[in-house]
Amino acid sequence: MEKWTKLMIRHGFHPEDMETGITSQWLAQTFAALIQRHQHLDTISETDWMEALQQTAKQIVFYNDDIPGRETLVDPTKNELPLIQIDPYVRGIVRWLNMMHIYTVYSCDGEGVRPATIYFLEDLSAQQLAIIRACTPPHVRIRAEKRKVTLFYQRGHIDDLLTMAERLYNVWRNPELLMTYRLETFKHRLYSLLSINGKSGGEAMIRQMLYRKLQQKTDWREIDDYGNLLAAVYCGNGPTILLSAHMDTVRPFSTKRTIIENGTVLNSSHGILGADDRAGIAVILEILDFIRHSRFKGTLKIAFTVEEEIGCLGSRHIDPTFLQDVDAAIVVDRRGMRDIVTSYAGIMPFCDDNYGRIFETAGALAGMPDWKMAPGGLSDAKVFAEFGIPSVNLSVGYEHEHTELETLDYKATLETVMLLETVFENNMITKELFATCKG
Repeated sequence: MEKWTKLMIRHGFHPEDMETGITSQWLAQTFAALIQRHQHLDTISETDWMEALQQTAKQIVFYNDDIPGRETLVDPTKNELPLIQIDPYVRGIVRWLNMMHIYTVYSCDGEGVRPATIYFLEDLSAQQLAIIRACTPPHVRIRAEKRKVTLFYQRGHIDDLLTMAERLYNVWRNPELLMTYRLETFKHRLYSLLSINGKSGGEAMIRQMLYRKLQQKTDWREIDDYGNLLAAVYCGNGPTILLSAHMDTVRPFSTKRTIIENGTVLNSSHGILGADDRAGIAVILEILDFIRHSRFKGTLKIAFTVEEEIGCLGSRHIDPTFLQDVDAAIVVDRRGMRDIVTSYAGIMPFCDDNYGRIFETAGALAGMPDWKMAPGGLSDAKVFAEFGIPSVNLSVGYEHEHTELETLDYKATLETVMLLETVFENNMITKELFATCKG
């Protein structure tokens, strides 16, 4: 990509000279000013480019009283966006969001001292939020509400917002890049989880970190008497579904280790990787980011359990009042790819086959028709089934768990997220099904 093309994109201008109206006039005057100063777009710095844009914008706005005011005065579905009035570090973000029909009504870049904020014309859908999250650079923290997104960039790094604009443009032009960016963001989440120790009986650090995250993402949370971290998100009338992963690892992480990447496969240079079950935790955090913006109706309960690796002790001692209204459980702690575990070794069923078929159907809807029911081993799914709760355990992409050969294909982990998004977005788990499952 030529330098001048990149500068145009990062600041919200179409690089193929398709601008009209006041935006076209603004660009023409900016180019003229640069030529007069003997500055050329092939060699100009981004700082000089921004300064030239700001100077000509002030002149145009001063001499033109009829230019629309801040973005709040324009309906982007009916009128041209007033790019000349939008803060410089979010101008590109706003432009490319609107080009993807994610319509904005107000924005502010925070001027390097406050978070950037973007307000939207309508409630963000789960799909729209997925685009925004995937295009947000890893070091920018995002907080999403129904019609507002807040972007917390690191001090001195407001230019990360320009990178976000560039990514949004790239996805607008090539939607297949969305998966690439989403994988990068998801890998960053996994790395943070794989950096926190938590062997069986010593889960305090990972539990503390997760509790802080749940404060922002859930309506209710508590640590029960045995040390399990429990939470709930209320999304209207419907079934109560439990989503569960365990916090402990079979051994501590080696202090000497580094994580090695081979494509989308991770492994540890020393000792276990810990993807069993940090991968499952990452899946649940992704679903918590998604659930309030989806069409899911019901209650989503979360159980991060302790001491799973030494006999599923945490789930066996979970507060019974927490489970009494649960209609169905989904555990995310199965090795490999695209298994839907519905029984213990083919001997003890976890649920009726109708429940397992929901996930096969969701896989087909999501373009992954090879999700299939299978027997499995000991996991918290077996414990929840013993409590009378229809349960499944889903693959999350790790292999050779409990050994130094442990690997994680994080693309497979993200595909488990996409499977669950399909289930929840389409409200595929219904109360009517549970009579069959329990009957």
